[in-house]
Amino acid sequence: MSAHDDPGTTESLVGREVELDVGAVAHGGHCVARWDGRVVFVRHTLPGERVRIRVTEGGTGDRFLRADAVEILVAAPGRTEPRCDVSGPGGCGGCDFQHVELATQRRLLGEVVSEQLARLAGIERDVEVRGPSGDQHADGLRWRTRVTFAADDEGRLGLRRHRSHEVIPLSACPIASPDLPAVLDSRWPASRVAVAVSSEGDTFAAAYDVDGRLPRIDATGLVADGRRVAGRTWVRERVDAHEFRVGGSGFWQVHPQAAATLVDAVRRMSAARPGERVADLYAGVGLFTAFLADDVGPSGTVLSVEGDRRGSADARRNLHDRTQVEVVNGDVAKVLTQRAEQRDLVVLDPPRTGARARVVRAVAGLGPSRVVYVACDPAALARDVATFADVGYELVDLEAYALFPMTHHVECVALLAPVG
Repeated sequence: MSAHDDPGTTESLVGREVELDVGAVAHGGHCVARWDGRVVFVRHTLPGERVRIRVTEGGTGDRFLRADAVEILVAAPGRTEPRCDVSGPGGCGGCDFQHVELATQRRLLGEVVSEQLARLAGIERDVEVRGPSGDQHADGLRWRTRVTFAADDEGRLGLRRHRSHEVIPLSACPIASPDLPAVLDSRWPASRVAVAVSSEGDTFAAAYDVDGRLPRIDATGLVADGRRVAGRTWVRERVDAHEFRVGGSGFWQVHPQAAATLVDAVRRMSAARPGERVADLYAGVGLFTAFLADDVGPSGTVLSVEGDRRGSADARRNLHDRTQVEVVNGDVAKVLTQRAEQRDLVVLDPPRTGARARVVRAVAGLGPSRVVYVACDPAALARDVATFADVGYELVDLEAYALFPMTHHVECVALLAPVG
């Protein structure tokens, strides 16, 4: 009996090549194919193509394999030449769709969101994915305003190989803003270097050692003082009339039009009115809080909750003149347990893992007439929507945005309301 026939023995299939027909797109930047009864998640391909794949992970005893499409035998409509030399098989894991035209990228992302809602929440819905409002990067390049580069053993900066810790050194990144601090042309005695450029033209560059501390280094003519490498340790961001202070390594949307796009969607779905009581959860530096405070006015209230201490500190600075806003730093679930007052509206923008059942139930316990959920992961959103259904809230509306061109990431804004 061979290892292939013995279910108790696994023989590695890594490196094996075979021709396959490619099926539907799946969440995660790959498409689904089948080989000898196994599911194969294949990168660098499109639905409907015939490709030669090379297995990158898995063996005969595994339920599924991972693979790269190393040769396109029959191409599908929507394929284009990649704009990055290291985005292909065995290359950088930062971009999933360099080989896909932008319109096709958005169609595929819509199919992913629809599939996740159907599979995890039992909701059948066609989803149209839009680009950012007023997008000035119609080719999908040069948009990323924040990047954390990793350093290899020789101090060269780059990004990691897909599903690997190995660093691929870069001389340039085609999706990175050209206004970012120039750090790729030098060697760095650090484990990673974070760079940012803001909507106001502020720049930030910081190098971190293995333990996450800022080392004392001097590179590319940037002066290090043990806390920073270049420029201030924070930047200014502006959305409409509001200016926000954001710690250089703190969270802010990386596409220059993303913040405004999401603010517009949240405000439309929230329909917040003067005098209403609002909770803004996972509020970061106060982006949505500032606009919700505008909408509810001085007669309303906004409870702004953020778990990250530095994010809350920035929020307090950004919102210090809003008497109707209370900024609370703490675990969202714990804060909601302690502050279980009724709310007219809840806005939440949880991390990639989602809000999860405890927070969803706590939100429903506040009795809001509207819940606006901003999600960066469609699977987490679908799971939480299913939990909301269990506590009496239904999905009323959904908008989806491709705010990270060339990648599999998609941002969704969902409106939920009590059933009936």
